[in-house]
Amino acid sequence: MKILQKLILPVLILGAIFIVYKFYFAKSDELGSFSDFDPNNSAVKEIRVQLLIDRGIEQQGGEISFFTSDKNGKIVQVSGSFMLPVSFEKAKVIILRGHLSQGGFHAHEVLLD
Repeated sequence: MKILQKLILPVLILGAIFIVYKFYFAKSDELGSFSDFDPNNSAVKEIRVQLLIDRGIEQQGGEISFFTSDKNGKIVQVSGSFMLPVSFEKAKVIILRGHLSQGGFHAHEVLLD
């Protein structure tokens, strides 16, 4: 009986840690939403979006811009001065690190999913 009493608390603690990890820290495969971003906040956050390659990629003087779509279908122009990953044009889903601004999404880094 004492062994059972000693195991209950550690099992509950491990269960709580697992639940927090599963729902908060584990990466998901679903797209993010631009509505989760505040345009007045310049903190760098990460979002998974669909690349709209048919709208084209423009490069002018070190600035790159292209269009993406989130899980709600909202289309946003992404711009910034960063290096595009190899085989970027073939990607369907990309990960952006940056912040939402009044004119679109300002990306600091673009990663392939």
